[in-house]
Amino acid sequence: MGFKVKDHYYKKAKSENYLARSIYKLEEIDSKYKIITEGDLVLDLGYYPGSWTQYASKAVGENGLVIGIDIQGVNRKLAHLKNVRVYDKDINDVKSLADFEIEKQFDCVISDMAPKTTGIKSVDQARSLDLVEMAMGHLEQFLKPNGNFVIKVFDGNDAQVFLKTQKKRFKDFQYLKPKSTRSVSKEFFAIGKGFLE
Repeated sequence: MGFKVKDHYYKKAKSENYLARSIYKLEEIDSKYKIITEGDLVLDLGYYPGSWTQYASKAVGENGLVIGIDIQGVNRKLAHLKNVRVYDKDINDVKSLADFEIEKQFDCVISDMAPKTTGIKSVDQARSLDLVEMAMGHLEQFLKPNGNFVIKVFDGNDAQVFLKTQKKRFKDFQYLKPKSTRSVSKEFFAIGKGFLE
């Protein structure tokens, strides 16, 4: 049930050469919660098409590095960004940090991943929650202590119950529905700061 509303944010993204309107969601989250710092090592889970990677690339600057991973293939439009590396891979197949050619854990893990939607609310919510649980299940491996985390969630009772169990893993845990989110959308973002495990 894919649809493209050519709204203000869509046009703005086009005019500013961003790969998707979702850039503005991360921009708002970062300006409010300060999740990405210059020089950071950032992992973008399910990065495709790459607007969050574009934003993170600017935010970390030339001394930082952004690694994007997605099963949809490599987006060549990101090739010109010198502080970005993208992988055509399933995160579940990554065995160690060496698979990303790095030695230390990430300062920040971000994810705008969404399942292929069916239009059936309960199915889409369950698939979204599967992705959230999977991403959070990898945090011990990839996110350094005191690191930051952002992930997209399709709202629903099961998601709320699960997220409540995850709050204790961070010093601070918040929810935000960015202004650029379409009014009909049931998505919001969970933001964890200061990873404790």
